[in-house]
Amino acid sequence: MAFGRTSLGSSATGGRAIGAGGQRPLSDINVTPLVDVMLVLLVIFIITAPLMASSIKLDLPRTDAGQPGDTPKFVSLSVDTAGRIFLNDQAVTADELAARLQKAAADNRDTEVQLRADQAVPYGRVVELMGIANKAGLSRIGFVTEAPPRKP
Repeated sequence: MAFGRTSLGSSATGGRAIGAGGQRPLSDINVTPLVDVMLVLLVIFIITAPLMASSIKLDLPRTDAGQPGDTPKFVSLSVDTAGRIFLNDQAVTADELAARLQKAAADNRDTEVQLRADQAVPYGRVVELMGIANKAGLSRIGFVTEAPPRKP
């Protein structure tokens, strides 16, 4: 099977002469571009069809067990410029802090520690407090900051 222009007829020169010796154009319709477009559309539909059918209508039962509006548990850990530690606004020592954080972790492993540290507190002291919280079993630590004052 030949593609492109073909010669028609059976002359010795390989084709029938039309006019000034040129070849007659092929009169068949070229369907290759049509097939290419159809294959591309088929692939697109194969890929997108599962995405359209993914929403399943369900009538789920109702319960009060786990509401999405439940507030997360957290403890507030603060350290001032003098290096004093406050847990939920009560002054504690490092040993008391470890014991109370272990108790909070035993109550709920998802308890978050909200850490507030003065700008003048050395970085090493903040990391030490983070280590105490981590050893107690509380790995969710959030740093609390204040927004800068707005310019009028």
